Order: sequence, then structure tokens, then C-alpha cells
Amino acid sequence: MISYRSFRNTDPPRLVKLWHECQLGRGAADGLRSDAFEAVNFHKTYFDAQGLILAFDEDTGEAIGFVHAGFGTQEDGTALDYRVGVVCVIMVHPEYRRKGVGRELLRRAESYLIVKGATEIRAGSAPPHDPFYMGLYGGTKPAGFLESDPESRPFIEACGYAEHEQRNIFFRDSENSSAPMNMKIMDLRRRMQLAVTDRLPDRSWRNAIRYGNLDYIRFLLQPKNGESPVAGVTIIGLDFYLPKWNRRVVGMTDVFVVDDHRKQSVGQTLITEVCKRLKDELITGAEAHVRALDEAGNKLLKSAGFYQVDTGIVFHRKIDEFESSTVKHLVESEQANEATEKPERSVSDTTFEMDAYNPDDL
Repeated sequence: MISYRSFRNTDPPRLVKLWHECQLGRGAADGLRSDAFEAVNFHKTYFDAQGLILAFDEDTGEAIGFVHAGFGTQEDGTALDYRVGVVCVIMVHPEYRRKGVGRELLRRAESYLIVKGATEIRAGSAPPHDPFYMGLYGGTKPAGFLESDPESRPFIEACGYAEHEQRNIFFRDSENSSAPMNMKIMDLRRRMQLAVTDRLPDRSWRNAIRYGNLDYIRFLLQPKNGESPVAGVTIIGLDFYLPKWNRRVVGMTDVFVVDDHRKQSVGQTLITEVCKRLKDELITGAEAHVRALDEAGNKLLKSAGFYQVDTGIVFHRKIDEFESSTVKHLVESEQANEATEKPERSVSDTTFEMDAYNPDDL
């Protein structure tokens, strides 16, 4: 028999064990310890234990699956946006797949999101709707469900979700890639220099939460005469991927080029110069993400020696008023039944089963 319950503080070792047993593809970090899993996900100020649901085989007592749902942030990055729910992760142990466990986990996650106010649900995290798993799934950033995990798309689509957007994932091998060179790049290298800072371009609450547990620096390309930077890129350490990729790799993100310097090889110069600097620091690879529809971004990465290694897909579906009211009524009935059937327990019985705090209670 399969049973389900929400997260408890004693669950991280179970979740990490299950994470490894599910045999995820290249985009999932490997060799994780419980403390890393906790730091990236459960230390977030908005983590809600009710949004992380585990499935158990009652005969063995083993966790066989889990789903984690949360919310993205508002456009200004200052608070959560409860209108858009996100199913960040859903996984089932290989021996228990195609038995309805995944669908039931997803149903419970959807109910949680709808009760909280979601009118749209996205399956697969991607900025700005990426509350958890930064640095653990997707590489540089969460990018939806990856094609390198081939079972995810058929399952999500069978559950009524449609594709919302694609993100291309690129990689550059520093040891085997040659730097592009032309007269524009030669002139820019003569006039420009790299500067390093730890200040993010977007210092919102959202980014403070997102990057808080990661190592990062920012490179700026600026004129040698001291004028303002004309381009920049943030570099994120991807140390959690070292056991899987067996090489030191960083992620590149938040690339910008000021308007009056675009289409002048400035972005290409920035990225190739940064890659050269990283190679000197024994970094052997770099990864970057770009929306599939962003023609300029895709062209820039290819021109700098990157090649595509994966694709991330975000799925979504709308929640109408009828489904919302039906789900809320059902959840209220289930909670009432549980309250009636739940036996009284002493404080000592719950000492090691206390759920993580719910930010709505603060």
C-alpha cells in the first residue's frame, strides 16, 4: 500500500537517497549530501513543508517518490506571486513507475497550489518562477524539465500540461575550443579590460534568495580610460556537478551589453575573454542558458564557441474557477476527516516529527 504525507524535518536523507536512485540525466547534480540539499531548498525563507509531499511503500517503509511545489516571484522581485504555482520537481523510484504514484503526487501538489491561490500551474522551474533547486537541477539555472530526462515530457503531457517555453542549454569546452578572432575583437581587446565585482546587476530580494547559497562573481568589460562598463556577465560555481561531470564547470548568466555597443562584437569579446580568464583558473568548461526564441542570444553563444547539449521545457496549464472551487472544497473535506480521525498525541510523540515552519504562520 502507498501512503502520502508532507515534509518533516527528518526527511532530507530520504530525499537525497531517492534523488540518486531515480537515475536522473546530465542536468541533475550527483553525489549530494543532506546538508547541501537542505541549504539550497529548505533554508529558503518561503519554504513551506506542505508543498513538499512524499510517497511511501508502507510494506518497506521506504520513500518511493516526492513532489515539490512552490511559487515564483512578482515582476519586481520583491515577493512571491501566488497566482503562478510551480511544480519544481516530481520523481518516482524506477521500480514504482507507471503505477499511479506520480499522478497522485502531482494531484496533491496541484491541490496545494490551488488552495494557495494559483490560477496557472507551471511544470518545471525557470526564472523568474524558480523557487527551489538552483544549482541542483538544470545546471546554471533551473530550465524546466530536461530532454536528457526523457520520461518527464510524456508524463507531464499525459497529465494535461502543454508546452509553454523552451530553453537551450549550451556548453563550451575550454580545453578544446578556440577563441574567435576578427578585427573588431582585436580592437576591443586593445581598448577594453575585464573588471571583477561581487555585486549582482539585480539586487532584489529574489536574487538574494536565489544566489544566497552559491559562489558567484561578476565580470565587467570596461574601457581602459575608466568609462562605465559596456558589458557584463555573472559566473556561478557549479561545484555540485563535479561528481557527475568529472570536471570543473561554471555557469554563465545575466549577460548584458549596453544598447549603443550592441552588434559590435562586444558580447562575443566579453565571453571569450572571460573564458580565457577562467581557463587560467583551471576551469575546464562553461555552461549557459538562453530562451529558444532569443535568436540574438543563441547566435552569441555559438559565435563564442558554445554548442548545445540539452533543452529545458516548461509546461503549464490554466486553472478555471470551477476546478479551483472543486479542489478547495475537496481539500476542506479531507482536512475535516483527518481532524476527526487523528488520534491525540503527546508532545513527546511529535518531537522528531515536527514539520518545518510555514511562512504563512509568521
